[in-house]
Amino acid sequence: MTQTIAPRFRTLVLLLLAAACALLAGAGPASAHAALTGSDPQQGAVVDRAPAQVSLTFSESVSVDDDSLRVLDPKGKRVDDGSPSGTGGTTYSVKLHTGLPDGTYTVTYQVVSADSHPVAGAYTFSVGAPSDTSVSASAQEAGGGFVGALYGFGRYVSYAGFAVLVGGAAFVLACWPRGSGVRVVQRVVVSGWLALTAATLMLLLLRGSYTGSGKAGDILDLNLLGEVLQTKTGAALVSRLLLLAAAALFVAVLFGAYDKREDEEKRDLTFGLAVGGAVVASGLAATWAMSEHASVGLQAGLAMPADIVHLLAVATWFGGLTALLAALYRGPADTPVPAVAVRRFSRVAFGSVVALVVTGTYQSWRQLGSWTAFTETRYGQLLLVKIGLVAVLVGIAYLSRRWTAQLAGTASPGVVRQREQGEKREKGQKGEKAEKERVGASSGRGNEKAKGSEKSAASGKAVTSGKATGGSKGSGGAKGAGTGAKAGAKASGGGKGSGSSNGSGGSQRAAQLARQRAAVDAARQKRQRDADPNRFGLRRSVLAEAGVAVVLLAVTTVLTQTEPGRTEQEAKATGASSATTPAPSTGAVTLDMPFDTGAQNGKGVVRVELEPARVGANEMHLYVERPDGTAFDLPEVKVALTQEAKDIGPLPVAPDHITTGHWSASGVQIPIGGDWEVSVTVRTSDIDQVTVSKNAQIG
Repeated sequence: MTQTIAPRFRTLVLLLLAAACALLAGAGPASAHAALTGSDPQQGAVVDRAPAQVSLTFSESVSVDDDSLRVLDPKGKRVDDGSPSGTGGTTYSVKLHTGLPDGTYTVTYQVVSADSHPVAGAYTFSVGAPSDTSVSASAQEAGGGFVGALYGFGRYVSYAGFAVLVGGAAFVLACWPRGSGVRVVQRVVVSGWLALTAATLMLLLLRGSYTGSGKAGDILDLNLLGEVLQTKTGAALVSRLLLLAAAALFVAVLFGAYDKREDEEKRDLTFGLAVGGAVVASGLAATWAMSEHASVGLQAGLAMPADIVHLLAVATWFGGLTALLAALYRGPADTPVPAVAVRRFSRVAFGSVVALVVTGTYQSWRQLGSWTAFTETRYGQLLLVKIGLVAVLVGIAYLSRRWTAQLAGTASPGVVRQREQGEKREKGQKGEKAEKERVGASSGRGNEKAKGSEKSAASGKAVTSGKATGGSKGSGGAKGAGTGAKAGAKASGGGKGSGSSNGSGGSQRAAQLARQRAAVDAARQKRQRDADPNRFGLRRSVLAEAGVAVVLLAVTTVLTQTEPGRTEQEAKATGASSATTPAPSTGAVTLDMPFDTGAQNGKGVVRVELEPARVGANEMHLYVERPDGTAFDLPEVKVALTQEAKDIGPLPVAPDHITTGHWSASGVQIPIGGDWEVSVTVRTSDIDQVTVSKNAQIG
């Protein structure tokens, strides 16, 4: 029965592994977790004059570098000036060259969201009137290609390694302390540690290319690696490696000093290992919680602890399941998994399921926000698949509990089995002792024969010597003596050789017989164990659980790379709103005014940016630079707005100092449209100042 059904389940596991790989391969590029919710100019807008800058607003904060925001003219030439900067909140902008001609411009962006995933896209706007452009405005692909596939695989391996490491160790401590001496269980836990360590190193190397160019040649770029180490994700990966060093010490103690202790001593050490292991496991889980979905968005302070509990519950269930499966299939015959250990794991798994349901429900509400998101977003659809797999897994686990109960009722007590094994060992030791005594007796008899032969030879010599004086018979006596001596020598040599040979050969035969008896015993015990229908049923149900868990882990990995339903729906709503709102006909106004106060270091350029340059509230930014382009501060800067045609003004504006060479004022009210004079008074010392001005058209 075992030989025919077990291969079918092995085939099932292989098919489930193939399904998991297909899910990972079909995951595609990581979806944006920070969505573009607004832009200025808006997508498809046609403005009367070229804006001074382009601003993008995202649903959450993002990380930008020098090439994160680019603006291309119709010929594909870059017209952005300087590096992107945050203007407050989740809005980021990049300045444009002055005097841009009419035509269609393309804005491309590639940033990294706060939950560590790359976000990329592109759109167009036009100045004056739309025109032909050589630039494709299709969305860029972020996190895709060969590097993206490798990164996704590394994430899956890291989750699996974490589950096997934490769950396997928890299974030993909480369910089966004697399992610390079982080689197959040791291999499972150590394999989890190795997998998590290797995957973490791989993710660290891939990170720079994954969020940037996506080229395989950039994987070993040390400059990119240095930039990654300064990010939140890089810090989380390095912290994970440090915690894995502590986990290695924990594993060494668990399978070293802990295994060698007696049962009473193990109880004292179990508490310390449990506390230390829980701290390390929670730290490892926190490296995900503090750098991914849970760390941003709604109720992040509550979401991160909930995510840690969720990860620990998954690891305890899936990792313990893996250790139990390995022990049931590959465990030694003389150390089978006792029914009490299976019962304990069943209770632990039930607690894990309860924790998963509670934390999973909270996370689902947080990431979806509405019932419609279950069916209208990809995140919700994947979540439905995950819920279905969990339901299947719980059903199989219920069958396993039934097999466990039946196994507990029919299994022989462990004490009786140990007593039987002890009696067998005693019989084997007695047999070896009897064999050694028999060999020793045989050797003693050989020695006695040799001594008798020596005595006969000595007697023959004496007789020959006595008859030698008798004349001619002495010859015969000598012959007899020679013959007797040879016989004695032969007998003596034969006796010694036989005794030594019998002793060595008998000892080898005894050891060989002992090994054969042990092998036969082990085979018989394994046959008896496998013939138990309850244990066989448990093995099948645990194998099925493990197979479903493999696919479930793959779905979870894809889910973590998918844009949350709440964000996706908000982005769609914002896009629809933008599509129905007409774009303004004017953009920001930028005025560059050189100044010279006549004093030392009194020369420079002051740039005034007024946005959106419309009637009503506006935002004003002032930038002061030296002739060489470096920013510098001034003791005082004042601005005034005047419209001589209507005899309005001067209206004073008091900007606040933001940083070196940068002042800003919000809510600057302009009552009517028309031609306004913008005057800036610049003071470079206590007595040196100058006022410069330019006109700006306010629509």
